[in-house]
Amino acid sequence: MTFGHIFNSVKLRHKTLKNRVVFGAHTTNMAKDGLPGDQHLAYYLERAIGGAAMIVVEPMPVHPAAVLTRGNFRHSSDEVIPHFRRITEACQAEGVVMIQQLYHVGAHGDWDNSWHANWSPSGGPSYHDNDGSHAMTAGEIEETIESFVQAAIRCQKAGFDGVEVWAAYHSLLDQFWTPFSNTRTDEWGGNLENRTRFSREILRRIRHACGDEFIIGLSVNDEPDISVSLSREDTAEIIALHDAEHLMDYVTCGTGSYFDFYKIIPSFQYGEKLGADLATRLKTVVKNALVTAESHIRTPENANTLLGAGEADLVSIVRGQIADPHLMTKAAQGRANDIRGCLSCNQQCWGRRGRDYWISCLINPSVGREREWSGDRFTLTSTPQTVLVVGAGPAGLEVARVAAEKGHKVILAEATPYLGGQFRLAGLQPRRGQITDLIGWYERQLDKLGVDVRYNTYMDAKMIADLGADQVVLATGSLPAETGFQKALPHIVSLPGIEAGDVWSAEDVMGRSARLGDEVIVLDEGGNWRGVGTAWRLAEDGHKVTIVTPDEMAAKELQRSATDGPARRSLAKLGVNVVTESAIIRWADSGAEVLSLLSGATRIISANSLVLATGNRADMQLANDLTDLGIMPMLIGDASAPRNAAAATYEGREIALRL
Repeated sequence: MTFGHIFNSVKLRHKTLKNRVVFGAHTTNMAKDGLPGDQHLAYYLERAIGGAAMIVVEPMPVHPAAVLTRGNFRHSSDEVIPHFRRITEACQAEGVVMIQQLYHVGAHGDWDNSWHANWSPSGGPSYHDNDGSHAMTAGEIEETIESFVQAAIRCQKAGFDGVEVWAAYHSLLDQFWTPFSNTRTDEWGGNLENRTRFSREILRRIRHACGDEFIIGLSVNDEPDISVSLSREDTAEIIALHDAEHLMDYVTCGTGSYFDFYKIIPSFQYGEKLGADLATRLKTVVKNALVTAESHIRTPENANTLLGAGEADLVSIVRGQIADPHLMTKAAQGRANDIRGCLSCNQQCWGRRGRDYWISCLINPSVGREREWSGDRFTLTSTPQTVLVVGAGPAGLEVARVAAEKGHKVILAEATPYLGGQFRLAGLQPRRGQITDLIGWYERQLDKLGVDVRYNTYMDAKMIADLGADQVVLATGSLPAETGFQKALPHIVSLPGIEAGDVWSAEDVMGRSARLGDEVIVLDEGGNWRGVGTAWRLAEDGHKVTIVTPDEMAAKELQRSATDGPARRSLAKLGVNVVTESAIIRWADSGAEVLSLLSGATRIISANSLVLATGNRADMQLANDLTDLGIMPMLIGDASAPRNAAAATYEGREIALRL
């Protein structure tokens, strides 16, 4: 496949972009003591080597009131300049235009990170937490404008080719634009000219301070589902005003806001190319600036289609280039099938960032470890070995692939007719087909690398010993405990009544081996996709579903990946009943006896089938048998300890690099 529209160069002020794909701004949370270091350098350089035309480095808070995360850079300090210069020079040597985003979140700050009151136009509420904000005085407005200018000057001294001023997601600039959050009656509020005065002054003064050979971008967002947000027509009018005054060279169109955080980093639950709608509208009003579409544009195909339709001038692919930093190089070489496609799962990018860790990626554990692991490039070993991998779940697939990339002879034995293990079952849940696409990618890579994949091959200790491999890796996964044990009731080893039958695991359901009645209870102890996705599938298949969970809400663990709200909405639309802060104390033909963990009251919930999404266990028998034969296998993924796919992929990569 060729991508003619992507690889057309384009002029952006004084620079020429070698293609139309941007690696857009996002918080990596990698700063140490407020400074970018080797981890940052390796992370951005890998994407520069991989072919991105322009990189927008993560946001720099411009003022003490703008600090949001532990990993934010130092604001208002020239100490950042030499550290950023290392990054800009290294990436520019790869032909990349380097931009830094400047931001101020206004009312939505995090005061216990900044230790500064949140500032806003009119003292509005924070949608980041439950705090209020301070209504800015005229002097504080002037102070903030100057802080943007000084931040831009520092960026120029650090070697950046320009800055992107953040006005998206109902940030401070957007708060000035939006009548809901700007009720001022002075020159900074009221009519459109006054409400845009703040942003226009910032851009105008940056241009005056930094000169003509400096790119200025502006980022905005599309939020059509929130009535108090700016409509597309409102945003188009604002951008047209800025464009008419030649205040910016490009405008980036994202989605979501602090009013609806889920659409800022849209998961697989949303349609693709979300940023295209606003970008298309802005293309009709701007005459000078380029328009960049951003938000859930995962692939070169997405980007090429959007550009070919004239819906944007540039496309920002962020998570796609996190998952595969060499996405653009592969596309240029006609190797689209070799691109490792983002799952839009948010589990290690936003999932780690939301917990204030530095980001990584479920399917590319080199993310954040590029310095130690040489990114996504492998050096051939000088001592090739025969490596036997038992089990073709995510851990086994990754260790087999990377070991083969390094030049080892790899045998991958899988007991079933399919690759993927339990991960494949997850890909059969609603809207999760990107997982099965990834398994297809592994199948192609293993074939190209000459891995000897043996399906329907169950291996015991003697067979492994007879094979005589130099290294044995067990990636045999985990199994449902099948006891109904619940962490909320640790004194009950096995669920009373489980012997009555009609009790199944989530794996039984997704593997289509369960024979279920019309009324199904899903006991969801994990609050993750294993239970939630199974309940979703059952409801779509016409079952009357009740989720019983010890948590205070359904899909609690999915908060980490910002996928919980859309999941609950999907369940609600399908009529799924959710019983929270509860456990099951008995199963019978008539249904489940459910205990409230709050009041101690019990009740019967009618059902004729029970599905357990409770803890799994690692089966150590094969490992023990091998040890008895004097073979010391390496255990990875769930075979070591039941966890999630991110842990499995990480351990597969880590072990393979050590072989």
